[in-house]
Amino acid sequence: MAYWLIKSEPFKYSWEQFEKDGVTFWDGVRNYAARNNLRAMKKGDELFFYHSNEGLEIVGIAKVVKEAYQDPTTDEDAWVVVDVKPVKRLKNPVSLKAIKADPRLEQMALLRLSRLSVQPVTEAEYGIVLELAGMKR
Repeated sequence: MAYWLIKSEPFKYSWEQFEKDGVTFWDGVRNYAARNNLRAMKKGDELFFYHSNEGLEIVGIAKVVKEAYQDPTTDEDAWVVVDVKPVKRLKNPVSLKAIKADPRLEQMALLRLSRLSVQPVTEAEYGIVLELAGMKR
């Protein structure tokens, strides 16, 4: 299993809306590196759901339920989506400030590639973020 982080601005698509929807396709990715990350996702991979621009925190855990397929919002073949579903809200959201303050996370893509909307998370980083959230695997 691999781990990922997906970003959404809460006013566009919040964790609360995601929970109401139950399952959604992750669309709107128009960056080749982020698209390649979507293509690499496998069914069962886990994702952190990050509120960007406002909030600036990891708020929940989601899971890939369908692997990459053509983005239905565009006719351009270059773009794909994956289907994701919410698994659980983090006990305590993990802020960007807390991530920056933890030296164990200094290489996390969220800090190095801050504008990338879909990014990998290492297994070690995944465990540390859960620890910061007050949760166990």
